[in-house]
Amino acid sequence: MKLLITGASGFLGQYVVTEALRRGHKIRAVVRPSSNEKRLGWHNHPDVELIRIDLRGKNGIVDALRGVDAVIHLAAAKEGDFYTRFAGTVIATENLLDAMIEADVLRLVDISTFSVYDYLRTKSGTTITEDTLVESDPLERDEYAQTKLLQEELVREFEQNHKAQVTIIRPGLIYGRDNLWSTLLGGKLTNNLWLRIGAYATMPLTYIENCAEAIVSAVEREEAIGQTLNIVDDGLPTQRAYVKKLIKHKYSLPRLIRINWTLMRAIAWIFWMYNKKVLNGQAKLPGIFNPIILDARFKSFRYSNARAKKVLNWNPRYSLDTALERTFSDAELLQVPQPTPSLQPLGS
Repeated sequence: MKLLITGASGFLGQYVVTEALRRGHKIRAVVRPSSNEKRLGWHNHPDVELIRIDLRGKNGIVDALRGVDAVIHLAAAKEGDFYTRFAGTVIATENLLDAMIEADVLRLVDISTFSVYDYLRTKSGTTITEDTLVESDPLERDEYAQTKLLQEELVREFEQNHKAQVTIIRPGLIYGRDNLWSTLLGGKLTNNLWLRIGAYATMPLTYIENCAEAIVSAVEREEAIGQTLNIVDDGLPTQRAYVKKLIKHKYSLPRLIRINWTLMRAIAWIFWMYNKKVLNGQAKLPGIFNPIILDARFKSFRYSNARAKKVLNWNPRYSLDTALERTFSDAELLQVPQPTPSLQPLGS
């Protein structure tokens, strides 16, 4: 297949391009105009065409889609204020979908997130599946959750209004080389000081290479069309177990102030109620003092990948221990073999 992959230069995008190339696909890799392509291990691969487009504008997107069989949409803004994220996620998605309609490319694998679920109204201990309630009060959540919820709405409208062949992938926390510490372990106070919240909640992890394999499988399999699929690995660790494994590999932890999850949640509710009742919601509280955000990050749940396994015929290849061994090794994880040229008889 010929695939257009947005966000190709990002953390996940680099691995998705690598996996797609390993499976023999031809790639149009959409990167930001300012991206340094030389840091991308596959930038000069003969089956990769680099496309420099800013998806926040419409220029060039339709042309980039000509002759493409399907789109894997990874691009999103994960940093900045709401307006920055809205432009980089929602407007970018709207522009892409409009161009897909114009170019008559209607196969889409859209990468969403576990952040869209309604964790406050879901009981502790529940197994999170694709049928779990989606957030019903997004304005109480962080900018990332808000914009990804809006993105999913756009994609579903595209699917319904244009009979598009859509798969929505919701990965859990994607980890891998250079991305091992996360907000599921605590709240950042300063550059190297974190409030470590809780210890025994299960972390919905997916190793970067496992996740990339699932995404490429989704674009290949007709069974995935019309599906929403959660991607998490097997054998998920608690926060405490995960940190112990990082320490075993001599990972440099930030300085930590530990606090019990129940106590932190009670403190957050006090701050939240005071802000609502006394300050009329005018205070901009850090995420760790918003009980709705706290539940999304630290509440105890179980997680299922059963649907993804069945639909994609996928199993996470790397366990947590093996994934960490690969992460801390010197192995080149993004290496793609060059295609072997076909030998034609002389005079043919």
